[in-house]
Amino acid sequence: MSCNSGSINEFVQTPSNLWNKRRIQHFYRRAGFGANTNEIEQALVLTPSTFVENTINEAINLPLATPPSWFEMVESDYTNIDEQMQEQHKELYLIWEKEMLENPIRGRLMLFWSNHFVTRLEDYWCSSWMYNYYSILQQYAFGNFKEFVKAVGLSPAMLIFLNGYQNTATEPNENYARELYELFTLGVNNGYTQNDIVETAKALTGYTAINEYCAPISFDINDFDNSSKTIFEKTGNWGYNDVINILFEERGNEVATFICEKLYKYFVSPEVDSTIVSKLAATFIASDFELAPVYIQLFKSEHFFDNNAMGIVIKSPFDVFNIYFRETGFATNPELLLNVIWLTSEIGQTLFEPIDVAGWQGNHDWINSSTLVGRWNAFEYYLWWIWENDNDSLRDFAVNLAGESNDPLVITKIIVDHLLSNGLQTATDYGIATAVFKDQVPQNYFDNGTWNLQWDTVPYQVIVLLLYIVRLPEFQLK
Repeated sequence: MSCNSGSINEFVQTPSNLWNKRRIQHFYRRAGFGANTNEIEQALVLTPSTFVENTINEAINLPLATPPSWFEMVESDYTNIDEQMQEQHKELYLIWEKEMLENPIRGRLMLFWSNHFVTRLEDYWCSSWMYNYYSILQQYAFGNFKEFVKAVGLSPAMLIFLNGYQNTATEPNENYARELYELFTLGVNNGYTQNDIVETAKALTGYTAINEYCAPISFDINDFDNSSKTIFEKTGNWGYNDVINILFEERGNEVATFICEKLYKYFVSPEVDSTIVSKLAATFIASDFELAPVYIQLFKSEHFFDNNAMGIVIKSPFDVFNIYFRETGFATNPELLLNVIWLTSEIGQTLFEPIDVAGWQGNHDWINSSTLVGRWNAFEYYLWWIWENDNDSLRDFAVNLAGESNDPLVITKIIVDHLLSNGLQTATDYGIATAVFKDQVPQNYFDNGTWNLQWDTVPYQVIVLLLYIVRLPEFQLK
């Protein structure tokens, strides 16, 4: 059972619950991918409510991405389809990775929804379909959930993945109808019957027309089941839009509760507080299934900012890297980011490839003996890359956080607390970390105050401390 006793009311600073760097970092780690120092400083001068509203609204108002040159290419446009598509996939991986780093709130929500409306690139492979799916995630991440459901169900990625393109009047396919209810809107065995699935599949027939591979998939009236169907006790010659309308009219409460519970599990805690979920669901229904009001209510709440909500969720592979990039400000380049995307895949998270139709389950599933060592090895690769390519940034990172301090314990604690949600547990733990940071600098230079952050030894001292921190169990939490 969760120890979080915070309510859904807006978080307001009190002497015992300050609006501070730790809470701002908590917001950015959960709702985005960490905060840089400028973002933290800007947030500190605002009230929590204003900060959350401004941040969400800024993300809503971001322009949509400019489509790549190949976003409408079909098979006949290619000269070497396998090689060209591989390069296009790399390009889109980078586009999404940069979205997560540069527009972290929208990038986070796109990643969340890609794990809800699951498709798998290996099943459809086509670059234009891949981009179409990406653009739907970007367009609707803050939008109307009902319209989101309508749009994603007709995406070629989904039509291929769940066999909608094979769903005809003479040979109905129930795959999408089942997952529409079970995984995308209602939850397992929650408000629908097998007969509802059968009848819904009939209503979803006809999206089968395709001229060539990678072309749009459109409606063919000849494949549509033109008979009467009964869905949630409503009878008529229903089609695609009717299914979505009936679903939200007849099962709106169930949809709202299911989606808000999923948001809660992802952004707050795997242990659900049903009272908070019911409040969010009421907001969802009252806003006619607009997502932004739910996000704002949740992220402004006492419950979200409760001390017991912090540092309790295990970071995903993309969390581990992207939060680190944003919180340290260390350099990246396209080649490095592609390597990171490959490394995240090796330790369990591949863009456009959730593990199965139910998606990554997250939290404890992210960590085992193999993936944990993989995380350590990946950070060694990255930090030594920084050492070789941007050595001075290691010193700059320490100076940016600690200013002119020349106390190794103070500096170590500042760096540790910047990177760990709940810091370390004891003074002894900080003492061990400080000893790592001192490295091989003779103790007398610290004792007499001659050592400072401008010494030539500092970049190496910082890197050995960072290598120590990324292996701590606390580093895996957000």
